[in-house]
Amino acid sequence: MRAVTSWFCSKIAGMKETGIASIMQEGRQIGLGEKIGIVARLSMPGILAQISEIVMQYIDAAMVGSLGAAASASIGLVSSSTWLFGGLLRACASGFAVQVAHAVGASDQSKARNVFRQSLIVSLLLSVILALAGSLLSLGLPQMLGAQKEIWHDARMYFLVFALFIPARQINMLCLSMLQCTGDMKTPSVCATLMCFLDVVFNFFLIFPSGTASLAGIPVPGAGLGVLGAQLGTSLSVLACMGIVLYRCLRVSPILRIERFFAGMDAGINAEAWRIGWPIAMESTASCLAQVAATRIVAPLGTVAIAANSFAVTAESLCYMPGFGIASASTTLVGQAIGARRKDLARSFAWLTTFAAMMVMSLGGVLMYFGCPYVFMFLTPDKAVRALGVQVLRIELFAEPLFAASIAANGALRGAGDTFVPGIMNLVSMWGVRITLSFFLAASMGLKGVWIAMTVELCFRGLLFLLRLKRGKWLEEK
Repeated sequence: MRAVTSWFCSKIAGMKETGIASIMQEGRQIGLGEKIGIVARLSMPGILAQISEIVMQYIDAAMVGSLGAAASASIGLVSSSTWLFGGLLRACASGFAVQVAHAVGASDQSKARNVFRQSLIVSLLLSVILALAGSLLSLGLPQMLGAQKEIWHDARMYFLVFALFIPARQINMLCLSMLQCTGDMKTPSVCATLMCFLDVVFNFFLIFPSGTASLAGIPVPGAGLGVLGAQLGTSLSVLACMGIVLYRCLRVSPILRIERFFAGMDAGINAEAWRIGWPIAMESTASCLAQVAATRIVAPLGTVAIAANSFAVTAESLCYMPGFGIASASTTLVGQAIGARRKDLARSFAWLTTFAAMMVMSLGGVLMYFGCPYVFMFLTPDKAVRALGVQVLRIELFAEPLFAASIAANGALRGAGDTFVPGIMNLVSMWGVRITLSFFLAASMGLKGVWIAMTVELCFRGLLFLLRLKRGKWLEEK
């Protein structure tokens, strides 16, 4: 594994962090055309990384979908719970990564290294605790979510494997966030592509039994693990890429590489990580608990509704995940501008990235509206699931422009260290609008009512974030 890691890193060793921070530190005015070029240069690798992740989700869904609606429903049932834990991991990574962006903007590489060193220690401790908690939770999670008994076993095992690999997921997420905040967006995109490829390979051998396929007339061996194999394949691909990005951070990155690992702890860094991270954790927890509540609303509607809901969420990700790629670039640009004490650039980059996300996701929404029947044909052979999935997804696609505004604006605010108010905004939007409307509309309209509620809530959330961005108070956070 070490030899493979060294070889792969040698292929991306030439990918240097962008010189955007040095441009900001020059103090000169940057024209609109140059700003757009900077945004595009940082956004494209992030978008490609997110698209690779989407492809991985599609492949997982298609492979599991071929096993039947019950198998798909077992994954869809616990997906909101995996998002909950993923949000906590993301909060920890963001609390430290934003500090690195500020340090890079201020040309303080010593602090950037110190922040990264401490983040590894804290992240490892937190992830072990979460792995233990998730493993215990997996035992009764399907019953807690109110699912039918036929999918309990697969859902339980899927979540258990996810929980056991939480430490690998945390370190992988942390290193990717650190590289992005130094301006290195290429390495994450390359690793995301590799992860997608490995996921396909691992899933092929782990999900299906021996003899399902053959190469040159020779039957291909398979473990036949079904739903469990899908999560195991994904987790192993995460583990492999974790080794690569960790090696790049520790040994290759000129900003992050660590020479002395055990050099004491800085309470100020941890306190700042807590200040930035706990609102993100609160936001993620509240949002994911809302997703869990929505899952409980959907679960009684039956296996077809659960599977259609899960596939519709997967299909929609092709529209919104590029927005998260742009949001990552926004966090880097705004964070480095704040570190360089260029609030004018921070404001400009925040609006440019928000408009870029709205354009990209709006285009994606239009294409998905007409193309989603073909997407569902790829994801599942079940005609009833396909039909319901297409109907509910087309309802939500009208919210893509404002959904994009909330994603990119949140990334910009996070780069400035403004996380508390956005967390409250997400909390109010999810629980006050989406869950309340879903509860009342599901009774009379079924799954369509749940997705109408989602559409209304996403538009409301987007307007909130645009208002927050316009008022400008977030520029005073750092």
